[in-house]
Amino acid sequence: MASTLFSRWQQGYGPITHSEETQKYIKNMAQELVAEGKQPTTDAVYEKLIALDRLTAAGMWVVVHMTYANRLHVDGQPLEAEDFKKQPEGHTGGALNMVPAYAAYMTLNALTGETRAWLMGQGHSVAAIEALNVLLGNLHPEQAQAYGDGEAGLNRLLQDFYGYALAADGSPAAPLGSHVNPHTAGGIIEGGYLGFAELQYAHMPLPGEKLVAFLSDGAAEEQRGSDWIPRWWRAEDSGMALPIMIANGRRIEQRTQMGTLEGLSGFIEHLKGCGFDPIAFDGRDPAMFVYTLWDMEKRLAQRVQLLKAGHLQYPLSIPYGIAHTVKGFGFYGADENAAHNLPLPANPRHDAHARALFNQYAQPLWVAPEELHHSIKQLSTHQDQGRVLERDNPVANRCPDLPSLPQTTYKPLGKALSPMAAMDTYFVELVQNNPSLRPRVGNPDELASNRLSGVLAHLKHRVTDPESELESIHGDIITALNEEAVVSACIGNQSGLNLVASYEAFCVKMLGALRQRIIFARQQKEIGRPAQWLSWPVVATSHTWENGKNQQSHQDTTFAEALLGEMSDVCRVLFPADYNSFMALLPTIYHSRGQIACVVAPKRERVTVFDAEQAQQLAEQGAIVVREYEGPQAVLLLANGSYQLEQMQLAAERLQDQGRGYRLVYIQEPGRLRQARDRFELEKTLTPEQCQWLCPDTYTYRIALTHMRPEVFRGHLWHLFPQTAHSTVLGYINRGGTLDDFGMQFTNNATWAHVLQAYANSTKTSLHDYLSPNEVNAVLGIGDPFDLRY
Repeated sequence: MASTLFSRWQQGYGPITHSEETQKYIKNMAQELVAEGKQPTTDAVYEKLIALDRLTAAGMWVVVHMTYANRLHVDGQPLEAEDFKKQPEGHTGGALNMVPAYAAYMTLNALTGETRAWLMGQGHSVAAIEALNVLLGNLHPEQAQAYGDGEAGLNRLLQDFYGYALAADGSPAAPLGSHVNPHTAGGIIEGGYLGFAELQYAHMPLPGEKLVAFLSDGAAEEQRGSDWIPRWWRAEDSGMALPIMIANGRRIEQRTQMGTLEGLSGFIEHLKGCGFDPIAFDGRDPAMFVYTLWDMEKRLAQRVQLLKAGHLQYPLSIPYGIAHTVKGFGFYGADENAAHNLPLPANPRHDAHARALFNQYAQPLWVAPEELHHSIKQLSTHQDQGRVLERDNPVANRCPDLPSLPQTTYKPLGKALSPMAAMDTYFVELVQNNPSLRPRVGNPDELASNRLSGVLAHLKHRVTDPESELESIHGDIITALNEEAVVSACIGNQSGLNLVASYEAFCVKMLGALRQRIIFARQQKEIGRPAQWLSWPVVATSHTWENGKNQQSHQDTTFAEALLGEMSDVCRVLFPADYNSFMALLPTIYHSRGQIACVVAPKRERVTVFDAEQAQQLAEQGAIVVREYEGPQAVLLLANGSYQLEQMQLAAERLQDQGRGYRLVYIQEPGRLRQARDRFELEKTLTPEQCQWLCPDTYTYRIALTHMRPEVFRGHLWHLFPQTAHSTVLGYINRGGTLDDFGMQFTNNATWAHVLQAYANSTKTSLHDYLSPNEVNAVLGIGDPFDLRY
């Protein structure tokens, strides 16, 4: 005889129905949960699933109000014209599809007594998360204060959603955003760029942890990388990663490829070929989300057991849920393009027909307050089960111990060494010193070529079928010719030690993923909960000035330039000139939290120019006086970059030969010398007094030679060039080709002779005072360029 509670659950709620197939699955799951001791009776399971239906409906009800309304009535009364927003906004369809998914995630946690982590690739669907978090009380303190007091709080939630309110300092006033942000309880990534969650989720959980990754079918049309998750996942160093795709079949303006039967079946076959175990299910039924996630965990656990018993080998088949649904299910306009944003045909504030449609479709989603309260109580099991709230899940709250750092060793002056050798030695020792911190190395192609042979030998490429001693099934180096995929392996590894190295030109492909990580960390700091993951470097080597042998596609300074625009307290842009200066930087990177360091470093041998004390001073303050000489018409020479420092030193020698004065300053970290843009950046920048000491006002003439484009350097450090007529900035001017390093410098007007040309122009002196006739002809472009080569 069927249970009364089972029969009640069978009836569904509002638009939610349960097929006979679903009912069979749920009966089996309920029995197993009881057998495993997770639930006392099958009725206890059904009661939570009844609560799930009502929570899902209520969540959808709040979501549509967040888009259209300034207020709601918890008693279910229809809204009047004045209750609606003047300017409705919201990614309504995607959020409606996410409500059953996230509600089911919460319910599964209650059923099994485990707090899993979650992330969502389609961050614009955040209304679903925020609505359910408010209903369930899963809130950070600032949201609890704003939205946690019943109807009044829900109305503030509605008003704050796309409310555009500003605080006095120009920051958003509401603890709410259009995407996942640090106010979102349990949020890990913004999800502003589709495709990045897919690349990161498998690298996030540690052994014993579980992570549910909600993904978008639109992201499946993005770059490859998510296809390779079975290549990377290992039970020995990672917890369960459970991908669930919300397959609603539409992007903003049209169907996705998977909006057709042929496209979806083709995608399923594609997943199988990549090593996944695809499981298609009804994405309109929250109970099927619960069952599928529960089943995915069982499947993966069984495969791990078979692996340990020697019956399977890597790659294991990773379960992959595909939730069939229609965009905007449960409300007017479902499965139409308009469902993406504003499904109603007009604004209900001004249009009676649209207002009637809103009330008509919202009414079946309404749950009586006492019934909703009972449902919420059924799912609020944290205290009884001794588990943390979902906002406090471990993946969202990483705080690994600071690592035990290796001893820094410095080399004598004048010794020719690759600066990358410092990185190589240091990272290997760092990993050896900290076995509890999971290492990840992101490598698009050539570690050995980039002088990280020690890292390669010690950590090895992660593969499924090793071919050499540099490969291992359990290697820690994630190698793929996909820059976004490999940098995402380290972005996801917030519990350990990370290193990414790539050609400078190819690092540009990492920018979107890194910027998402950087701005999320900055927002965490701004709200008083700074990110606690260990900082790590992205090393841009084989850089522009060394890559003359390749075409101009390999000669690109964009990476450092773009990241220099981010806030200096969470994103450092560094240009170590030699081995010692790179070595001194590494402890400052790895013994800090919540920062990405862009390190532009040569891979070729460079003569050490800084001793240990100078290297440490550079690491601490970002710039140093290299040398100076008193004389007339003294010039301030600013060098930024290893090859640029070398050329500036040559120019300084010629000036000194002619008795001209100069001060040569090396700028290793330009962001330290900028004028701070807010109070957090102010803590990381030099004081005006320190800048004045480095670059005294007494120097009228100023010439900079930068690794980057001159306009970028001058723009960020504009205050160092107060007199335009007497200031020149040289650097990469977008010229290149198949050249050597000297050729790159010459074609970009960036040699020592071009520095002297700029000096002569500024001081109205003769270029012949500093250069021979042949050198003058060369710098003027009418002689032999190689007359300038040292």
